Amino acid sequence: MKRLPSKLKNNFEVNLEHTINSGQVFLWKKFGLKWYGINGKKMLILEDKLDLNRKDIHNFFRFDDDFQKIKIQLSKDKIVKEAIKKFPGMRILRQDPFQCYISFIVSSNSNIPNIQTRLQKLCKRFGEKKIIHGKEFFLFPKPEKLANAEISEIAKCGLGYRSKYVKEAAIAINDEIINFTSIKKLEYQDARDELCHVFGIGKKVADCILLFSLDKLEAVPLDRWVLRILQKYYSKEFEIKTKSITDKTYDDLHDKIVNHFGKYAGYAQQFLFKNERENFEKKWLG
Repeated sequence: MKRLPSKLKNNFEVNLEHTINSGQVFLWKKFGLKWYGINGKKMLILEDKLDLNRKDIHNFFRFDDDFQKIKIQLSKDKIVKEAIKKFPGMRILRQDPFQCYISFIVSSNSNIPNIQTRLQKLCKRFGEKKIIHGKEFFLFPKPEKLANAEISEIAKCGLGYRSKYVKEAAIAINDEIINFTSIKKLEYQDARDELCHVFGIGKKVADCILLFSLDKLEAVPLDRWVLRILQKYYSKEFEIKTKSITDKTYDDLHDKIVNHFGKYAGYAQQFLFKNERENFEKKWLG
């Protein structure tokens, strides 16, 4: 491979541990020095030295982003700057859209270990089995598989009330009511509105899907962790008077966040989220 200019080399900066353990992905497991992860119809097996010749690696880690420029721009904010110093190689990932879409529907009102368990069960029941390096894995279910499944069968994966949401979401893809390629081409607000038409998807879940799979880096998922961060570090910039937020409050707050951090507000949110959860020593993947 050709020697790369130093700036481009830095653009490939990745800390696998920090990236995988940042609340973006759930179907990953570490064995020895390698991470094994499901990304839709593919298994990714990664270790610290990534094969930069692989197109799927470039796509997954968003190496088309000017990562160093993004970090310099966000470092104008002193709180984000400190988070970037601690986790300089944490990337936002470009995931398989259908897996991301279903994963964050399943994530509603839950924690990371429980989300992981439910998704693993969903894959085992409806996904294709693979044996890799003597280990058993299950790929993410295809849209038609979940669209045609009985809600009672989906519920056996521990999804509870989310079972109906998962089925309806899969039907929306299978029947081409929702098209990820088309959504990716839309402006942020229109893209979010499209996703919010799906039963079971609110603005926070839509923002997760947009940020982690559909290239909308201005998407900022506002969950209790992000609200806590804003209240703790940015009480003057973002006044929040209520514990829960209405649709209007969500939109107003999102606009203020983008105005403050700029077009890479989604990256800012991710660095802040990672830093705060680490401060509280919350569980990640293993």
